[in-house]
Amino acid sequence: MIQLLFTVIFAEMALILILLFKTPLRKLVIMALDRVKQGNSPLVAKTVAAVVFVALIVNVYNVKEIQSRPLDALNPTDQVLSAKYMLEASLMGFSLFLLLMIDRLHHYIRELRLLRKTMEAVKQQNRGFEDGKNGSAEEVKGEGFSSQRSGSKKSI
Repeated sequence: MIQLLFTVIFAEMALILILLFKTPLRKLVIMALDRVKQGNSPLVAKTVAAVVFVALIVNVYNVKEIQSRPLDALNPTDQVLSAKYMLEASLMGFSLFLLLMIDRLHHYIRELRLLRKTMEAVKQQNRGFEDGKNGSAEEVKGEGFSSQRSGSKKSI
């Protein structure tokens, strides 16, 4: 169980590193996470997370039960079991925390991508508006300047 938890934690850490730095692999991971979050997958992920959380609570309960015994009644086997339960509980908790971090990173990356697209569209619209405004302002200035010239010639 401990080897499995360490493998899961290292895989989650690698996934977080891929999401943090902009690499070609990041786009694939984001697309894969998008696919995973569609359909019945969120229900399965929540069920697995709930089972891991219940196992975490059971391990914490076992540690508390062993520690509640009198010190003279503890034998080396109980101490080893307590250490094992504490290690498993901490690994499960850390794994759940990293899953939450992956979910939030994926959410923020998607939001940032949408905001960038929106900002780019607004910038293009603003440029088009500024170009149109500058063009009409130049036309107005050009018309006013030509009418002043023609008016000055008529008065002379």
